Amino acid sequence: MKFRKEPFNMSKNFLLTMFQCAIVLITLLLVQAQSQAQTGFISIDCGLSETSSYTDETTGLAYISDTNFTDAGENYEITPTHKLITDEKQLWNVRSFPEGTRNCYTLKPMNGSGELYLIRARFMYGNYDNKNSIPSFDLYIGGDLWSSVLLKYSWSIQNEEIMHTPLSDHIHVCLVNTGFGVPFISALELRPLHNETYVSELPATSLLLHERLDFASATNRTTRYKDDVYDRLWSPLKTEVWKPINVSLTDENAISTNIFEPPSAVMSTAYTRNNSISYMGLNWKNLNTSSRYLFFMHFAELKKLKNNQTREFDIFINGNLWFESLAPLYLKQNTIYSSKGKFPDIEGNIQIWFNKTSNSTLPPLVNALEIYVLKEMLQQETERTDVDAILNIKTVYEVKKNWQGDPCVPVTYVWDGLNCTYNDTYSSSYKITSLDLSSSGLVGEISPYIANLTMLQNLDLSNNSLTGTVPEFLAQLSFLRVLNLKGNNFTGPLPPSLLERINNGLSLSVDANLNNNSSSPTNETSSSSSLCYWCRKNKFAAPLFSTIGLLYFVL
Repeated sequence: MKFRKEPFNMSKNFLLTMFQCAIVLITLLLVQAQSQAQTGFISIDCGLSETSSYTDETTGLAYISDTNFTDAGENYEITPTHKLITDEKQLWNVRSFPEGTRNCYTLKPMNGSGELYLIRARFMYGNYDNKNSIPSFDLYIGGDLWSSVLLKYSWSIQNEEIMHTPLSDHIHVCLVNTGFGVPFISALELRPLHNETYVSELPATSLLLHERLDFASATNRTTRYKDDVYDRLWSPLKTEVWKPINVSLTDENAISTNIFEPPSAVMSTAYTRNNSISYMGLNWKNLNTSSRYLFFMHFAELKKLKNNQTREFDIFINGNLWFESLAPLYLKQNTIYSSKGKFPDIEGNIQIWFNKTSNSTLPPLVNALEIYVLKEMLQQETERTDVDAILNIKTVYEVKKNWQGDPCVPVTYVWDGLNCTYNDTYSSSYKITSLDLSSSGLVGEISPYIANLTMLQNLDLSNNSLTGTVPEFLAQLSFLRVLNLKGNNFTGPLPPSLLERINNGLSLSVDANLNNNSSSPTNETSSSSSLCYWCRKNKFAAPLFSTIGLLYFVL
């Protein structure tokens, strides 16, 4: 019987194994096809458990946990009642940050620095902590204030979106506790954009989304991916004041696109003037009078005009002619924008008027509109080589300090144990000048990554469990003035080049055993357990941290 059963069991196990392999292969193929469609997308469900991921049923976007993007925080779910309010699964979880003033996510986009990205942070409180107390806090990108999170109700959803070109390969998105409750975040998303789309003539600026409108929406729902290849969120605008126009698209009459690629679902509807009124305009109130607002207007003629019909109109902003004699082309996207932006009037108002010209037999139309606020990114970043070095040091030693975001900026949130300075002689960014890792539980040898902190003036590695010999590369740190290595398990001798530096102003503190095979300078002071070498005793001061429009028509 056993002999007869063995072939049966082997065959069964073989078929089961083959079936499992087939499932894995199919899954891999589906994931590969999905990832190709979402190349460069980063979709993070903040607060999702470490081992979880899923594909959003509505968008088809693959969402992952935020475990590998931040070092802090606690995971929560919003209440079941609040889950019934939204079908967006990425809003059902939150990551909360009860510890520390600043907590950050680090994004590493596939295309790296110098590329344009849409970055979106989403927030829904959902009474996740059962306290019924909605917090408010600040949102930063790098060292610059991005926005403030101010939710009105527990079910309110706040989306903060920025078009941003990072100067480095890392993008830091940080939540800052301002004393009005514990910061949290629901979702964080990054999407690569066409580099020639959302740009400004003004240097060092990003674009903050103010509003993105889909006129005469056919669905009355927010339009996003897959309809929008960039996954922009288009909010429907409904009004009875204007007359809607829409067209049923087929492959034969699809609307041709431009580099902005507004989705066909948005461009296939438009508003035109109602015959009962003689004007067509939009008005925004209570805007920031010191901010520039950029408008991106998208047009496409949806009707095949007869020979005796024309649609032509002028566009005015706050009474000034902005674009003259626009005639939208049939089923072809036109985008108009100014890269310098417009200021509101002294009362904080911006008005847009669409006025038909004397040659036009038909009233104006508009399909979609985007409004952005120009945001100056004034804060310099830490030197790239210094960032790479300190991140590698953090990894090697598994540093437990609150090391998140940019190491040196903003100045208020410089990393624990670091001092930085801005030196316009050598670079246009901050450099790390002081590193204090004393009593930090370090083990192993002195990391060679320290050699990459070329402006280091003060290095304190005392009272750890470091071993091995003191490396010679420390002597190559030409700006180093204070070096404390006491309280470790190093073996001697000290490198002669390091001892030579003592004669050039280096203050060196080491354990006594490291002097066994070294020639001590004449001005040393010693004790039974340690040695301190001083060339200019009490003459060195530790460094302080110093702080140092054209109009476009796109077809």
